[in-house]
Amino acid sequence: MQTFFSRLCAASALCAAVLAAAPVHAQPYPSKPITIVVPFGAGSGTDQQARSMAQALGAEYKVPVIVDNRAGASGFIAAQYVAKAAPDGYTLLMTTNTTHAANEHLFKKLPYDPVKDFTPVTLLSKGHMLLLVNAESPIKSVADLVAAAKKSPGKLNFGSGSSSSRVASELLKQMAGIDMVNVPYKSNPLAITDLLGGQVDFMFADAPTALPQAKGGKLRALAVSGNKRLAAVPALPTVEEAGVKGYDMSYWTAVYLPPGAPAAVTHKLNEMMIKVSAAPAVVAYQTTTSGEAVTSTPEGLAQFQAAESQKWGQVIRAAGIQPE
Repeated sequence: MQTFFSRLCAASALCAAVLAAAPVHAQPYPSKPITIVVPFGAGSGTDQQARSMAQALGAEYKVPVIVDNRAGASGFIAAQYVAKAAPDGYTLLMTTNTTHAANEHLFKKLPYDPVKDFTPVTLLSKGHMLLLVNAESPIKSVADLVAAAKKSPGKLNFGSGSSSSRVASELLKQMAGIDMVNVPYKSNPLAITDLLGGQVDFMFADAPTALPQAKGGKLRALAVSGNKRLAAVPALPTVEEAGVKGYDMSYWTAVYLPPGAPAAVTHKLNEMMIKVSAAPAVVAYQTTTSGEAVTSTPEGLAQFQAAESQKWGQVIRAAGIQPE
């Protein structure tokens, strides 16, 4: 009898353990809070986009979605953090070409591998930058900026809070044949603050960060970095229209998971991101910033990233930037 009861208890304990474990494996994704890690500061274009996506994801899938800003070191901090996170779909990186196409050409050694250390999920958007000066600056056009730089080589400086921001200015230097000094920042909003205060002479900033300042009259926008004008500021010329022939610089945003993320989770998150890209909050963000929503499959993002890495390498070498 004692043996029977011992076996019965053991069997009951085993059943209880199996039943307790079963719901964990059966839980659909997502079933707990998701963290979106952003490599730039609050107020940056990537941050604003992440917050619009977080709002839409939370509303659609009924889970909390947190935006975690880990700015600094050209995106190294955020990229390393996500690369080492659990690949369960609950920690993701919303980033740009800074960490995944440009940095490998700007630095001799990266503390992360932009391909091996991440699982591609989807491309999200493409955007452009505005060339900005202080509203009180005597520089009122791209021609004025080029003339001032040629008059005093090495005297003008520019802020840069991302690789896109920096390379846009470096490319202008190279294509206009001028010499100016880079002042690096952790993120574009910090550079904007110093531009407002007169500590830097000009900068390129992503449209979401730049437009409120330009429309509010605190900064003067001289041109758009891309090859077409923005609907939000249709009177503003492109840099090429303003006299620097052949100039074209844009950026993109995408989502990645840590390495080794399960295919089922990766494809589910891809489906989720594409679905909420059509949500009112996200559409409103894209409309007000003249951004272009562009999504992809995980495989499509991997191919796009490889092509972009080659492109950014060519742009960076053409701009004469030496890896640090």
